[in-house]
Amino acid sequence: MTLGASSRPFSASALDNASAYRKLNETLEHLRLTQEQLVTQEKMASLGALTGGIAHEINTPAQFVNDNLQFLQGSFASIQEVLELYAQVIQALPEGSIDSHLLDKVNATVTEADLEYATEEIPKALQQSLDGAGRVAKIVRAMNAFSHPGTGEKKPIDLNKAIESTITVARNEWKYVANVVTDLDPTLPLVSCLPGEFNQVILNLLINAAHAIGDVGSKEAEAKGTITVSTKVAGTWVEVRIADTGTGIPESIRKKVFDPFFTTKDVGKGTGQGLAIAHDVIVTKHEGTFTFVTETGTGTTFLIGLPLQMAPAPTEA
Repeated sequence: MTLGASSRPFSASALDNASAYRKLNETLEHLRLTQEQLVTQEKMASLGALTGGIAHEINTPAQFVNDNLQFLQGSFASIQEVLELYAQVIQALPEGSIDSHLLDKVNATVTEADLEYATEEIPKALQQSLDGAGRVAKIVRAMNAFSHPGTGEKKPIDLNKAIESTITVARNEWKYVANVVTDLDPTLPLVSCLPGEFNQVILNLLINAAHAIGDVGSKEAEAKGTITVSTKVAGTWVEVRIADTGTGIPESIRKKVFDPFFTTKDVGKGTGQGLAIAHDVIVTKHEGTFTFVTETGTGTTFLIGLPLQMAPAPTEA
């Protein structure tokens, strides 16, 4: 008995249909992930506009709080001098030259007010408040700089200031797991960049570094790791380095880290787009270089090269 063509377990047509179905599923999944990424980008754009408005609103009250604290600090110093002079006058008065009831009342009031403690602690409280107001002002400036809408055109910027602003904005991401150390070259010239996109690259790298260090901290000691950010001039290029003491990148995935949608993070913690976007921004849009050096269990250093003018790309020693 011979089986007919229709009785074969798998026909060429069926295999073609299965392949087409699989490709359709892959395409739909890619579109779904792309849609999620676009939604996230839209949300972040809206958040950027919102934080810019919040920063502007906070700036005015923060400024007058800071001004009032400075006034109080200066005024209290003068009042403290007067109080000390009053105390010297009372002590210098001949015995019996002042009504004893009045003197007793002065001494009782001074004791009840705990004047010695107050004059010692109030300046400290004012200084702490000024430090806090200064930090608020710094955060506001950083938020304004980070969320300022770009023009879509390159312009000369101070990379050091851009990096410092981004570190401040990202503080909540790294402060629990790492200390940030900066070594920013003060002689760095202005570099032609897309400011908003450069800031986003630095933000992505700082967040990745914090997560890598967090993975180490969750498994080992409570001691914080270190994120080191440095800048320097290398010939006709500017080099930016962001190094962490995290887990490092396993050798098996090092060739994939710049691939779109590739991520080793748990669901909900990463889209796999951060490094892909950063690579595109630096290499394609800025004609720069974007590489990394890593050692499993020791940490990773990302290296950004930005041209001061068109020249051969720098090579890593």
